[in-house]
This record gives sequence, C-alpha cells and structure tokens, in this order.
Amino acid sequence: MNGTVTVIDKGTVRVHSYMAPDDSLNVTTQLIETPARIVAVDAQYALGYADEVVAYAAGLGKPIDRLIITHAHPDHFHGAARFGAPAHALPAVRDQIAAQGEAQDPTGTLIPVSDVTPSVAISPGTEVIDGVPFVFEAVAGGEAADELVIGLPEQGVLVAQDLVYHATHLFLGNNDIDGWQQALDTLAADTSYDTILAGHGLPATRAVFTELRGYLTAAHELLGDDGEAYKKAILERYPSYGGPFLIDIGNQYLFGAQSA
Repeated sequence: MNGTVTVIDKGTVRVHSYMAPDDSLNVTTQLIETPARIVAVDAQYALGYADEVVAYAAGLGKPIDRLIITHAHPDHFHGAARFGAPAHALPAVRDQIAAQGEAQDPTGTLIPVSDVTPSVAISPGTEVIDGVPFVFEAVAGGEAADELVIGLPEQGVLVAQDLVYHATHLFLGNNDIDGWQQALDTLAADTSYDTILAGHGLPATRAVFTELRGYLTAAHELLGDDGEAYKKAILERYPSYGGPFLIDIGNQYLFGAQSA
C-alpha cells in the first residue's frame, strides 16, 4: 500500500484514516466503520489512491453506504466514482463541483463531471446512520468557500477535514486566513471532541488547534506580494511539514504565474 492507514477504535465505531503519500498532497479519506456499514468521507485526488482506499474498505467486509464530499476542491472528489456509492454533499458544494466541468487526474485520466457531482443533498443537523449519530455542520469561509464538518458526539470524533491540516503545509488559495482562524476558534471551543480528523495529514489530538493557529499567524505575517519569498519563509519556519506542493498550488491562486 502506498498510503498510510491509521485505525482508531471507538467501541462500536472504528475510523480508518487513509492518508495519501506526499506526491498526492497527503490528502486524507476517512472510512467510518459502523456496526454494519462504512461511511466514506472524501475521495482522493489521484484515482490510483482512491482505488487503494476502496480496496482497503472491501477488506473490512462491509458495504460502503455513502461517500460524503466535504468541499469542492478536486483533491477531495476526483475519485468519487470509484467508491460505487451515492455521493452526498452540501447543496453549495454540489453546485461548485458541477460548475467546474470535466477534469483530469494526475495521470491524465479524464474525469467527467457527471461522475463526481453529488446526487444527495446534506442538510445541517443530526442524522442517525446505522445507530450512530452524525452531526452535520456547514462552515463558510476559511480553506474553502463552503465546507462540511461532521461530528460523532458519542465517539468524541470531529471530522474536520480541510479546516484542519496536521503537520502539513496549508493551501491558502482561498485568501481567507481570518475566516480560517475564526472557523478554527469555533471548532476548538467545543471541548467534547478529543479526536480530530484532518483533511491533510494523520489524525490528531486537540493540540492540533494550537499548532494550526501558530501556522496561520505565521502565514499572515509572512504572506506579502511575492509567492516565492513566502514559500521560502514558510518552509524555513516549518521544515518538517509535508505537502510543500500545497504552497505552490495556493500561490498560483494568490500570485499567478510567478509562483507556478
């Protein structure tokens, strides 16, 4: 296996957190295993890694009930069709995905937009899936324009996805550091969750909130009008972090060709 799987046992629920290698941005798919089924969250960027996730899920001996797509960044939905399950998302996220049109995965394989556009709308609130309460919350601003956060209150698990990166460089292309800080503060204020699942990186404890605040503060300080200078400075500040290509992608949005 090329990716890294971390298994967290929460009694009747087990979480299998699949992190892709550095060459695929350390993007993380969550497989939430309930007593009789699997709820998958986010679908990988490279189709080959999506296939790895699906093969791993098949080994658990339970069907994938649904795929939840938390936001409209391609690294979280390109592999959606590989899961063979209905894709669920917030209506805003569904519309943002549909508007992007067809795309390609890193190998050049065509990804028709019809294959990855979610068909089931998620409404904020609580839904009981296979006896397990899932709390769905819509968040506007931060890493993406619209994101879904999922709480498993009985297990103390917060599926924060791209509002939380763990030991991985941040994508700042949405140009909303203040909004990200505000969203992070709101998540951190709820102390009932002790296990935080990141959209890039391995599962974390609550200490990740402090780490992220520090990174966002540093980014606010260092991010001027030169993408290459910012990349150099943030890499020096956080030399052990993975996913440096995420800086390049963000810089393309912020500064254009100079940081390509």
